[in-house]
Amino acid sequence: MGYTAAPLEKLIEQFSQFPGIGRKGATRMAYQVLSMSDADAAALAEAIQNAHTRLHRCRVCQNYTEAELCPICSSAKRDRSTICVVETPRDVQAFERTREYHGLYHVLHGLISPMDGIGAEQLSVKELLARLGSGEVKEVIMAMNPTVEGEATAMYLAKLIKPLGIKTTRLAYGLPVGGSLEYTDETTLYRALSGRDEL
Repeated sequence: MGYTAAPLEKLIEQFSQFPGIGRKGATRMAYQVLSMSDADAAALAEAIQNAHTRLHRCRVCQNYTEAELCPICSSAKRDRSTICVVETPRDVQAFERTREYHGLYHVLHGLISPMDGIGAEQLSVKELLARLGSGEVKEVIMAMNPTVEGEATAMYLAKLIKPLGIKTTRLAYGLPVGGSLEYTDETTLYRALSGRDEL
């Protein structure tokens, strides 16, 4: 391997910590930063610094926000009887893009994964349960990815929530729009069949 100047190597190391970014991609990103003007590089550094220092978790839903409450929790237009539980803040963005969901959210910041040493106590589970005591919430939607960890987390939360008399639902799993039956795996086909609706 050829010589790389220390500051450049440090930059490559930092970029390669991002998920899905290998050494090659990190090197490309580092050289892109070097090709920026001083003003653009300073703006990038400032944006990173601001995101890190000014954003924190919403007191209620645990999504990232600048204020004490995020815009969704503080909105009078949201349906307060429904909470959609998601793994990450990125999932909130995905639901908001549909413009079809008008309830509130709760961000767990991870999933239960004993293999990775992640238990319920490392997620924002107690904050979720604290929200359910008022009697205002009528339904909690489990909106985790259909993985082993997602299923385990949904089942764990459902066991805690059901005794409170609150309806617990999960997202329907099935065929993607534009998908082909021929290439669909058995589990997805089974779920699509069992979750069928009347036309």
